Amino acid sequence: MNTIDHKLTLNNGKQMPIFGLGVFQSPRNETVAAVKAAIKQGYRLIDTAAIYENEREVGQAIKESGIKREELFVTTKLWLTDFGFDEAFDGYGTSLKKLGLDYVDLYLLHWPMPMHWEATLDAWNALIGLYNQGRIGSIGVSNFEPEMIERLIEAGSVVPAVNQVELHPYFQHKDLRDYHAKHGIVTQAWSPLGAVDVYGTRSTGRNIFDNDVVKDIAAAHNKTVAQVILRWHVQHNIAVIPKSVHESRITENSQITDFFLTHPEMYAIDKLNMGLRGGQIPYENQNGYGVQISKP
Repeated sequence: MNTIDHKLTLNNGKQMPIFGLGVFQSPRNETVAAVKAAIKQGYRLIDTAAIYENEREVGQAIKESGIKREELFVTTKLWLTDFGFDEAFDGYGTSLKKLGLDYVDLYLLHWPMPMHWEATLDAWNALIGLYNQGRIGSIGVSNFEPEMIERLIEAGSVVPAVNQVELHPYFQHKDLRDYHAKHGIVTQAWSPLGAVDVYGTRSTGRNIFDNDVVKDIAAAHNKTVAQVILRWHVQHNIAVIPKSVHESRITENSQITDFFLTHPEMYAIDKLNMGLRGGQIPYENQNGYGVQISKP
């Protein structure tokens, strides 16, 4: 990979940049500048969601960036309060209106609802309908486990193109990644730098930036810990969407194409896996939804 817009081919033939900007918890008053800075730096994938409440700002930044729409890959996600067949169509329309776009390149079910599975299936079938109508480039899921994906496939006969999950050196999700590889599903990491370990719903207090193994590798390449971790992801063909609202950090995160981690270095980071999440477990739920529900 020699550019940050290096593309992965999805299971429907569409191509998605392996590297992008996430805007989870990006304040509205900082989102426009962050997205514009990222696009200026060469980012071509922007990831947002209805529940992030910054779709309008993402759309504004895209409009002001001067970049042609077809050169960008935009992802957003359907929130749980819009799960259901008709509700999902309405939710997608609302997101498009906020973004000011005619389509999104990737639309995801944001979380599974294990205790309300029929609503999850109805929402998935709505996404299939939107995709078949040509209104979405690709469809996928976020925070789904293999058995949940199997149930979607059985009910709707469409394999998700992407599953976006917590993934970082301390929580590597190897079994899930193997399942994805077998079924042609792209793995995309949220919290690729492990911030969820520090600030997440199940905060462990671990901080990968304090890890001596990664710090030594970073020093050997004259790179930062963040750059090494992001490089580790992309060398594993894991798509990443690091979040920042600081232009200097946005720039730093993108500077990962001029060095290569050796096999021993990759293996050393692979061995850091602890198998413990810092974020929400899909099967843990409040009122049967997996996460606390609020209307975006």
